[in-house]
Amino acid sequence: MRLRQTTTAMALALMAMGMPAWADMEAAKAFLDAEIGDLSSLSRADQEAEMQWFVDAAAPYAGMDIKVVSETITTHEYESKVLAPAFTAITGIKITHDLIGEGDVVEKLQTQMQSGENVYDAYINDSDLIGTHWRYQQAHNLTDWMAGEGAAVTNPNLDLNDFIGVKFTTGPDGKVYQLPDQQFANLYWFRYDWFTDPKTMEDFKAAYGYDLGVPVNWSAYEDIAEFFTGRDMSYIGGPSSGVYGNMDYGKKDPSLGWRYTDAWMSMAGMGDVGEPNGLPVDEWGIRVDENSRPVGSCVARGGATNDAAAVYAVTKAIEWLQKFTPPEAQGMTFGEAGPVPAQGSIAQQMFWYTAFTADMVKPGLPVMNEDGTPKWRMAPSPHGAYWQDGMKVGYQDAGSWTLLKSTPIDRAQAAWLYAQFVTSKTVDVKKSHVGLTFIRESTIQHQSFTDRAPNLGGLVEFYRSPARVQWSPTGTNVPDYPKLAQLWWQNIGDAMSGAKTPQEALDALCEEQEKVLERLERAGVQGDIGPKLNEPQDPQVWLDAPGAPVAKLDNEDPAPETISYDELIKSWQ
Repeated sequence: MRLRQTTTAMALALMAMGMPAWADMEAAKAFLDAEIGDLSSLSRADQEAEMQWFVDAAAPYAGMDIKVVSETITTHEYESKVLAPAFTAITGIKITHDLIGEGDVVEKLQTQMQSGENVYDAYINDSDLIGTHWRYQQAHNLTDWMAGEGAAVTNPNLDLNDFIGVKFTTGPDGKVYQLPDQQFANLYWFRYDWFTDPKTMEDFKAAYGYDLGVPVNWSAYEDIAEFFTGRDMSYIGGPSSGVYGNMDYGKKDPSLGWRYTDAWMSMAGMGDVGEPNGLPVDEWGIRVDENSRPVGSCVARGGATNDAAAVYAVTKAIEWLQKFTPPEAQGMTFGEAGPVPAQGSIAQQMFWYTAFTADMVKPGLPVMNEDGTPKWRMAPSPHGAYWQDGMKVGYQDAGSWTLLKSTPIDRAQAAWLYAQFVTSKTVDVKKSHVGLTFIRESTIQHQSFTDRAPNLGGLVEFYRSPARVQWSPTGTNVPDYPKLAQLWWQNIGDAMSGAKTPQEALDALCEEQEKVLERLERAGVQGDIGPKLNEPQDPQVWLDAPGAPVAKLDNEDPAPETISYDELIKSWQ
């Protein structure tokens, strides 16, 4: 063991100095000993067999320098710092795995798509771009790639059916365009220790007339936010002041757009029923026809971006940000707001990404017990007044490997080997323990996660539950994610700042979305699957028709509902 660890370290040191390292099974065995051990869904014999396949398949590409890129999150840091050097030692293919901001990844991808110049050999790019990739046909569809130009470098043990997010990366043509590398959902987060404290429960019931628990709907969430804001929690070791019942962010920044395109509207009940996305109207409010061609975003064309449910969604977010949230949150971005609940003064957060789990379970945090278990839990997010059964109720990020056709074939083949290595059954369990971003069913069911589940606040239970199918990324209704996404943060920002009412901001947003759709239609760049806008008509025609868009409800504050967290978990089992 020690000898092999030293051998691996020596190989990595040689590579760092620019000297050639060997590519053989000794390096692979050293990696398995030092890094993987029992944290794999494969037996040691099967791990070695998989590594031998990589050694053999990579032989024609040994000595190549390959560049790939991803956003900066814990999972990708592990890939860049640990798995990339290991892959180089095992295969002889030198990998540079760059880590940059999410917006920068999209910008680099866009640059390569527009210029045809090879910026990177592969991208870990959110599956939110599935509608873009399917329509522009500038990314290899992996179904054909694996049967054709990528056949010799496609791992026979890849097991595509084991990937829980492959439906998110599949186009309406049934072809897979991207390979999931990491996934995380936006869920409801709350202080389990506060919610189960007898005095707190008694005080809440006395004030509101029903039991404190996980809110099922927004009416209950609002009551709970009001109850905890300003409450003295020192009687159970919490802060005596500065307690808030909500956490969010509101700075006019690209991340503000993600806050809304990442399913906030569908959580409110905007859009149609459908899995993995509303059909024909999705959570961006974009309607498509029977051929998946976008036909409108505003109510006058059958879209829902500015309907009553969308206005309700934005109105509630602003109201809660102003009433129940730390004042500084209004000037925060996604990244700045993320760590705040770990500081111990937030009672609940409806829109919390499980990507923050690894940072929320560190010893010594105010939200952790001394025994290593969290004082918090995660649960399904509550839904708004317009929500109906069968609608999605949250977002799931699926950062996925994408190969562009502008990349030279041999470079794409070498990059594809690396993509499969970092998502392989050999390494995925260990990688998932580091980043907690599950992509494989075999990993989720691994005994090591059964053992670790009590320390992860409900993450394992959620991913093993039937509920997880209601969380999904942006779907195929969105024909050009980079162009359309930038419209959201600018217009929602106007509502956040008070420059416009939510209705005015959403009217402007849907009109700007339709201008982009019109330009795509005129340019004809997406062929017969690109936008083909409906003629505008009296909005009432669409409001009277079944499904989205919808008219304003007489009552946007239905009776509050809560559920005991422990009963919820039992129902999943």
